Amino acid sequence: MKTLNILRSAFRALRRNKMRSFLTMLGIIIGVAAVIAMLAIGQGAEYSVKQQISALGTNVLIIFPGSQQQGGIRVGAGSVTTLTEEDAIAIAKECPAVAYVSPGARSGGQAIAGNLNWGTSIEGTGADYLEIRSWPVEYGEFYTEQDVKAAAKVCVLGATVAENLFPESSPIGQTVRLRNMPARVVGVLSKKGQNAMGMDQDDVILAPYTTVLRRLSHSPYLRQVIVSATSPATINEAQRQITELLRMRHKIASYDADDFTIRNQSDLAATATATTEILTILLASIASVSLLVGGIGIMNIMLVSVTERTREIGIRMSVGARGRDILTQFLIEALVLSLLGGLLGIALGVGGSLAISGFAKWPTIITAFSIILSFGFSIAIGIFFGFYPARKAAMLNPIDALRYE
Repeated sequence: MKTLNILRSAFRALRRNKMRSFLTMLGIIIGVAAVIAMLAIGQGAEYSVKQQISALGTNVLIIFPGSQQQGGIRVGAGSVTTLTEEDAIAIAKECPAVAYVSPGARSGGQAIAGNLNWGTSIEGTGADYLEIRSWPVEYGEFYTEQDVKAAAKVCVLGATVAENLFPESSPIGQTVRLRNMPARVVGVLSKKGQNAMGMDQDDVILAPYTTVLRRLSHSPYLRQVIVSATSPATINEAQRQITELLRMRHKIASYDADDFTIRNQSDLAATATATTEILTILLASIASVSLLVGGIGIMNIMLVSVTERTREIGIRMSVGARGRDILTQFLIEALVLSLLGGLLGIALGVGGSLAISGFAKWPTIITAFSIILSFGFSIAIGIFFGFYPARKAAMLNPIDALRYE
């Protein structure tokens, strides 16, 4: 039998049972679509996490007070008050690998403007804060180093706060009462959106950290210090320099633990990326189970087809068809089912991913790799599960097949 005749015979057999062929393909269709959609969701989540981490700033190190050993117990970051304004100034002056430094303080409360109010977080920062966070001002300006030194009563609003306190007017130059302190609005930040924890980064008011420490929280200690290294290559060197400087300033003996914690954004990004990659693999693995189920369905239908067409196989063999011709015919039938199922599955998977992105507002990324992987897997499934029924057909005895009723 010629290859063309084998193909015609295979397609003719599948057309005779259109509904059965479609239902057989359904397992492959759902499997391929599920793999593509799960990979798209997982890779979209990975991209989203990377974007949110990068939104925190570039080459960033965050220094927290705490994590000191007390009676054999490590009490954790933020558990003690050890960071001061002088520490931050020393880091800026004495650590060559550090480009920018922003001391941090925090206070909460109601922000009041006219007859409107909004409960938010008041973050005290240095003048370099926006450089570290790569966060531009939408309009207006940021407060200066002179404002920080003078503990000036000025502030910059996040986009969410500005929309709620000044829905119909520009906030620039207007006064906002932060608890009991009036502050002049000098700028509004551009929108950042949610962070990796789902918190609204725009729901914040920034003010000089000196203003927050002296006029709102009335504390001499910093909540944190945010620094930016000169480049990604110098992050570890910057961390080493800061560690040595703070240990010296805090008079920590060589055998004692640090009384501060330094968190590296690069480590956080690597950990988050590894986590999302594992989740993507897990999702794809779960989805691929449906491909195996679809392959089993192909084997089952092909076995039924061999039984139904036993006499046909006997007639073909009696007129000269060889065993490998019969094997090829049934393998092609199984392969056609998996190929068509794979193509329809790709269309469904791409459409489903776009629908999820559009309706659920969840980022999805469809890559050529995911399409090739799922389509190749569907072909492999068709060949693997189609081989046994095809071999069974090829091994039939022509005389016994002709006698079969």
